[in-house]
Amino acid sequence: MNPELREDPRFPGALIHESAYVDDPVTIGAGTRIWHFSHILGHVSIGERCSIGQNVMIGPRVRIGNGCKIQNNVSLYEGVELEDDVFCGPSAVFTNVLNPRAAVERKTEFRKSLLRRGVTIGANATIVCGHEIGAYAFIAAGAVVTGDVPPHALMAGVPARRIGWMSRAGEKLGADLTCPRDGSRYRETAHGLEIAA
Repeated sequence: MNPELREDPRFPGALIHESAYVDDPVTIGAGTRIWHFSHILGHVSIGERCSIGQNVMIGPRVRIGNGCKIQNNVSLYEGVELEDDVFCGPSAVFTNVLNPRAAVERKTEFRKSLLRRGVTIGANATIVCGHEIGAYAFIAAGAVVTGDVPPHALMAGVPARRIGWMSRAGEKLGADLTCPRDGSRYRETAHGLEIAA
């Protein structure tokens, strides 16, 4: 165990770096680690076995599932929800207002961004608010997501477009829609990709 990570009696089984700030009320599951200079605002729920990197800001009123990994320099603002096993790469950007102005108050206009189970967000990608990213979708580094993303879609570019399909194991699928890592087979549906029966 890293000696700079310490148990906090408010969160049994979680380890928090001495430089991190955790406001009240917050829920943090066992096995979660929060690293240097991060700030968890009030009314946030973080599941078990998560890794919150350096200089991460979460909240207020953000929900994070179990097994999520949030790399350095990511901010998850109100309106963002991550289901289980979501990966957010370094410096990924999430918005919560479509048309911000410094002089115009828009706190009643926050839009939700829902990331379904197993989603990967690449480094420096931007997720424009108000959309759902389907389970196991993969957003390439630097992509800008401006709409809903179907399950298992591989998205790249500005604005992001689907350039392929990804397996649950994080492998790009070929024309046979078979994962080269674990042999699982997929089929296309009207809503994206799913594992074949």
